[in-house]
Amino acid sequence: MFNNFNSKAPSISMEMAKNNLSNDTSIYLIDVRTPTEYIQGHIPNSINIPLDTAFNIESIVVDKNSKIYVYCQSGNRSNKASKIYRDLGYINTTNIGGIVSWTGKIV
Repeated sequence: MFNNFNSKAPSISMEMAKNNLSNDTSIYLIDVRTPTEYIQGHIPNSINIPLDTAFNIESIVVDKNSKIYVYCQSGNRSNKASKIYRDLGYINTTNIGGIVSWTGKIV
């Protein structure tokens, strides 16, 4: 089931994600970096679900039709997590890349 990590998950630019997030408060923003990375700075209103605990998404996002944006440091882990979420049935999951490309506020 989770064997195609080399392919790309659906993605959009950080700039487009930033715009969408400011206009749609129903989007779940998931940070798949480690807790240490998250504490050092993250996008406001993001939820930390590290890649190695990706299956925990099911306890946080109940509706599998919810819009989910996933990011990490550079885009690699978020791509992997996005594919895992899609395999779990979260069909509206989008990889928005790495926080290094975020131009907004970091908390």
